[in-house]
Formats: sequence, C-alpha cells, structure tokens
Amino acid sequence: MPKVRAEKKSRVHNEVAKQGIVFNKDFGQHILKNPLVITSMLDKAALRPTDVVLEIGPGTGNMTVKILEKVKKVVACEIDPRLVAELQKRVQGTHLQPKLQILIGDVLKTDLPFFDICVANMPYQISSPFVFKLLLHRPFFRCAVLMFQREFAQRLVAKPGDKLYCRLSINTQLLARVDMLMKVGKNNFKPPPKVESSVVRIEPRNPPPPINYTEWDGLTRIAFLRKNKTLAAAFKQTTVLAALEDNYKLHCSLKNLDVPADLNVKEMVDRILEKLDAGSKRARSMDIDDFMAVLQAFNAEGFHFS
Repeated sequence: MPKVRAEKKSRVHNEVAKQGIVFNKDFGQHILKNPLVITSMLDKAALRPTDVVLEIGPGTGNMTVKILEKVKKVVACEIDPRLVAELQKRVQGTHLQPKLQILIGDVLKTDLPFFDICVANMPYQISSPFVFKLLLHRPFFRCAVLMFQREFAQRLVAKPGDKLYCRLSINTQLLARVDMLMKVGKNNFKPPPKVESSVVRIEPRNPPPPINYTEWDGLTRIAFLRKNKTLAAAFKQTTVLAALEDNYKLHCSLKNLDVPADLNVKEMVDRILEKLDAGSKRARSMDIDDFMAVLQAFNAEGFHFS
C-alpha cells in the first residue's frame, strides 16, 4: 500500500489548539505575536506612567501586559468572553491585575471612558466607524496608535490628487493629524490575515475646527459620491436638489423668513458655485480649505446639509 502522508499542521495552530481557542473570523481575530512590532507601536505612543490607556481587541494580552508595565491603568475592550478569560488568567495574582479594567462587548456600542492614549490591533471590519467614534469622543485624548489593513491606512493619510484620496481621507484629516508609522507583514499575526497591515498615529486637533461636523459630512458625502465628477454635476442630481430644497424651507421656517414664491434651488446652487468659481472643481483634488469655502457659501445662503 502506498504511504499516506500525514496532514501538516503549523506550529502556530498546534499552540492555539492547546490553548483551546479557535479564533473567530467573524470578529476579525488575528493576534499580533511579534514582540518587536508591539514594542515599536508602544514606543510611538510615547506612554507615560500617569496615562490611562484604552486598548481595543486585546486578544490573549501580548500587548496588554507590556502596556500595563508602563502606565497607570489599561481599559481593555474585548467582545469575545473566551479571550477575556485568557487575559484575566494572564494577570491574575500579579501586581498588574489591579491596573487592568476589562469592558466586555462591542466597542461600537460601548460608551468609551476617559483615556489619554488609545492603542489597538483591531478588527479591520470596524475600522471606519471606530475611527470616527474615536475622533468625536470627548474629552480629548492625546493620540491613538492603531493597526489597520494597509489600504485603509493609506486612505487615511492620502492627500488631494492621490489615487486613494476619498471622503474618509478628508473627514479624518479635518479632525486630526494622521501619520503613517510602519508596515506590518501578515506573518506577524496568528492566524495570518489575507491582507497586509500598517500602523498609523492619529492626533486629534484640539481645539477642533469651528464648523458643524454633521454639515461637513453631508457636503463631502455629496461631493465624493462620484469624486471624479465636477461639483456642478454632483449638485445637479435630483435627490440632492430635493434635499437642499427641504433643508432650505426648514431654515426659513426656523428663522421666520418667507420662502420665495419663485424658489429655484438649482439656479441658486449654480449661482453659489459660480461665485466661488467651484463648479468645475472635482472632489478628488479639493482640500479642506476648498470644502470649507463651499460649506460657508451654502450656509450663508440658507442651505444646509444636515
């Protein structure tokens, strides 16, 4: 009989099996195992002994333990009760135990506590909503050092004219300074993800720019729906004009102003864009100042985007 080859199993999966943990792909669980990457991330965070650190997705605690040794307190948010048990077991009976607080649940549905620094090797599928939850959090934190899928990280730091420049880029950069720190290969995780990763540093702008963020988000949503189209084309869409008309009438009602009998929203929009010489501009090449000018011009005429 021919010899049947035994199926190969990687050392990593044997170790995981011994722990009794099968990582949950639905939660995006990829544990960062390289201590050099962890050390580098914490160095970039510039931790202080008085800091309270928020860690998202602590996993089995490889990074958590190193943070606990450097700071006053760590608040770790973990959705998987199995990993919570592993983390508790890791610090149980040590001098680090009193410094660790664990929040069990979905971080997007959790009220974040006060913290100075946020450090995370987080599930990539919640990257975008988490970034904005973080940036709208008050009181302000000092900075966040976060691991993301590489393309997402590139979008965060992209500049006007870049191929990956998008609504995410400008909305993030409005509220924070974002810097690319380092690339991290997939073999630094167990199990390895299908994509490469990068680490970014996000530092909130304090004070934030003096604009209504909901209005800003509404404007950029219209402009970036088709980022290669001109603003004039973006504002010609029937749904956009209808929403602007509704908001204009609401504005007039709140200000006790009469709505013109011959109201023509399309002509008013064209006039605003022509006055700014912005009708031929395209979202892909507009910077924060360009969008601020457009937002202020529309608001001055009674048009709102929220």
